[in-house]
Amino acid sequence: MRCPFCQSDDSQVKDSRPTEDNSSIRRRRVCSACGGRFTTFERIQLRDMLVIKSDGKQQAFDRDKITRSMSIALRKRPIDMETIEKATNGIVRQLESTGESEFSASEIGDLVMQALVELDIVGYIRYVSVYKDFRNPEDFDAFLEEVRELQKEQTHKDAQKKKSIKAAA
Repeated sequence: MRCPFCQSDDSQVKDSRPTEDNSSIRRRRVCSACGGRFTTFERIQLRDMLVIKSDGKQQAFDRDKITRSMSIALRKRPIDMETIEKATNGIVRQLESTGESEFSASEIGDLVMQALVELDIVGYIRYVSVYKDFRNPEDFDAFLEEVRELQKEQTHKDAQKKKSIKAAA
């Protein structure tokens, strides 16, 4: 593994452990040349996936783009990076489980929106406002009405869960 500090190709693994959700292996490394320490992550990749953009262009799937966009939407929100990683892993697993190797950017965007709505409604609003490319306040107003409906549904589901938990106890 190449050292990010001195670019040497010689590094040693000092510690390996699975991540909390067992989706990857975290490795602490030390560069033999400069002594710099860094962390790498090793993940399973079932197949090469392609993203079909709205203009028809294809590009390699990059899971880090999902993590980055979710991090931006959730900046300064009470959601930690580990939770974002778990959500990203869930999205990637959903894509891989379809058996397909090509996905439209809108399919991936929809999965990100589903994950964000469960994590944090403000992060969801931030993501959608960019993703849907709102042009004027009326677009935003209509969207906020949809969000209010989503919140009502979620509140109703949460109340149902609490009732079933109390009934089971």
